[in-house]
Amino acid sequence: MPLFALDKELVFPPVHLAEPDGLLAMGGDLSPERLLLAYTSGIFPWYEGDHILWWCPDPRFVLFPDELKISKSIRPLLNRNEFEFTINQAFPKVIHHCKKIIRPGQSGTWITDEVENAYIRMHELGYAHSAEVWKDGELAGGLYGIRLGKVFFGESMFSLQSNASRYAFIKYVQHIKKEGIQLIDCQIYTEYLESMGATMILRKDFTRLLNELIQP
Repeated sequence: MPLFALDKELVFPPVHLAEPDGLLAMGGDLSPERLLLAYTSGIFPWYEGDHILWWCPDPRFVLFPDELKISKSIRPLLNRNEFEFTINQAFPKVIHHCKKIIRPGQSGTWITDEVENAYIRMHELGYAHSAEVWKDGELAGGLYGIRLGKVFFGESMFSLQSNASRYAFIKYVQHIKKEGIQLIDCQIYTEYLESMGATMILRKDFTRLLNELIQP
């Protein structure tokens, strides 16, 4: 299938026209309006070099909050409140750490300066949220993503101390579940998130859930 090139027009091609790996389009911008249209359509951005690439993989990796798994090794940390947990207290620091953290098997990061600035703007507008964990007053780990309706679209997480990102993820899932979130988009498969209960669903089922859970 052809790779669609976006221009200034605020539109995406139908997601079923994506390549087998999920690549749908390139170009456009990271304006709040385009990002909101992308997420409500089941599309997310990912940079390759200087180009914005837009993706909608099939199947889609998601977590239903009711299916969250907490390992035996992490339960003692939760029971003794090993970290202090906060929400939206350090969004710029969280995304910057996600940008700078060294990840095994990755030579760089998709979080460019443009991405960092765009999601900070989305945070200022109330769409992007962060969760943080702290140890002795210092930021130890966290995550960020986009929240629309009853869906949280996870973007990235980082850890500066052992189990910090896992702790932040579990606490945040428990929190947003109480607030009515019914679906967490994990985008693409990772063994790390599978161990916490994430699973694959068909793209058509994912987009159907978005239509049901995100109010226009």
